[in-house]
Amino acid sequence: MEIKQFDRENKGFFKAEEEGKEAGRMTYSWAGKEKIIIDHTEVNPEFKGKSVGKKMVMKAVEFARENQVKIVPLCPFAKSVFDKTEEIRDVLA
Repeated sequence: MEIKQFDRENKGFFKAEEEGKEAGRMTYSWAGKEKIIIDHTEVNPEFKGKSVGKKMVMKAVEFARENQVKIVPLCPFAKSVFDKTEEIRDVLA
């Protein structure tokens, strides 16, 4: 599974793909230059049970660490991943 990031001026998203099919998408908005707000995570029903959502959150964490950015997980799914995974909380705003 490949996860790509598409970043625009004030919004962006992470897209998970497998064999040319979109497995999921997680959208975010920039809050200034140092914070992103994850606002929605959606997984294609065909890919349920493959941890697609968690993989996208982990990619966002990787991005945040590499770019000294903090994350505000407004999306209930993303928030639940942060609640369950202590080692990624260093990027929380």
